Amino acid sequence: MSAKQLGKPHGGNLVDRSVPDNDKSAASARARQLPRVSLSDRSVCDVVCIGTGVYSPLEGFMGRADYDSVIHSMRLPNGLIWPIPITLAVPSDVRAGSSIALVADGDRIIATMDVSEVYAAETEREALAIYRTADRSHPGVAALHNAGRTLAAGSVTLLDAPDFGFPGEYRTPHQTRALFERLGWQTIVGFQTRNPVHRAHEYLQKVAMEVVDGLLLHPLVGLTKDDDIPATVRMACYRALLAQYYPSSRALLSIFPAAMRYAGPREAVLHAIARKNYGCTHFIVGRDHAGVGSYYGPFEAQAIFDDIEDELGIAILRFDNASWCQVCAAMVTDKTCPHPAAQRVNLSGTRVREMLRAGERPPVEFTRPEIADILIEAMTP
Repeated sequence: MSAKQLGKPHGGNLVDRSVPDNDKSAASARARQLPRVSLSDRSVCDVVCIGTGVYSPLEGFMGRADYDSVIHSMRLPNGLIWPIPITLAVPSDVRAGSSIALVADGDRIIATMDVSEVYAAETEREALAIYRTADRSHPGVAALHNAGRTLAAGSVTLLDAPDFGFPGEYRTPHQTRALFERLGWQTIVGFQTRNPVHRAHEYLQKVAMEVVDGLLLHPLVGLTKDDDIPATVRMACYRALLAQYYPSSRALLSIFPAAMRYAGPREAVLHAIARKNYGCTHFIVGRDHAGVGSYYGPFEAQAIFDDIEDELGIAILRFDNASWCQVCAAMVTDKTCPHPAAQRVNLSGTRVREMLRAGERPPVEFTRPEIADILIEAMTP
């Protein structure tokens, strides 16, 4: 089997804007002579995703034509599906035709950018189209307003990609595709998560694994909300779960270096495109994927694929909420269980956090004991 059998990346070609190792020294020396622009945590993630091909076919940050087209039609000007503008806010003195060094962590140059265009963001219009709200309490809308309104477009050259603290689980799309080839996987289901995997997630993954060759457990480790569980804790949970409850030859843990935008349906499409670029042939979309608060309906992130799935080129596996039924003595959804909600083991996120902070394990039907113990250690005052 060749990696090409996994399916083509979005747009047909997998982008790689990374400088080859033997050219890095000279490229870094040139970069040190350029004006520097400090990146936000979100923009660091975007630079890495552009530079390594996660956001193929993008080779840089979007210009005005791409920006307007994506906002208006959820497509690039050439008609290719693309749901969210990927833009870079810069100081107002940045000029088209210049080159800049993109800096993270104070003074670490991670990339350079050849600026082709500078234009003004239309923050309110973008917020209403992408997030369906202008409410600044929404974390994605707040990020737009905090970023600034001067945007720069241009191609990115990646010099020094961070591994986000997880060198053993950091893989680019080129690397995952090569690994799938070595493993002999021709069908791969991707699972997006920014939370510890509980029994319902495990159930959805294993149902999907019955019809594919392998699972890519692909937790997002970029910027999230302050009250989300830290990536280090989540990764410990994933490692413990895979070690005990998954066949090692059929499940792969690898990080997704993107930032959360909490854009609900549109972000679900972005997540599917990214997993297509990583080599996935299937992608799980559950209830309220990439949602926050009550801004989106529970299944809007599934419905958005109804008219675009075939064109998108990745199979979307739509799942309802799963939970343990005391009568069935099994994990179920409304599609498979006739019993009332009172017979299900369902706990609110608030209740689970209260239990963990008190050193109390949630029921084993809700979360594995090993996972509960990791969370208790992290969350107990």
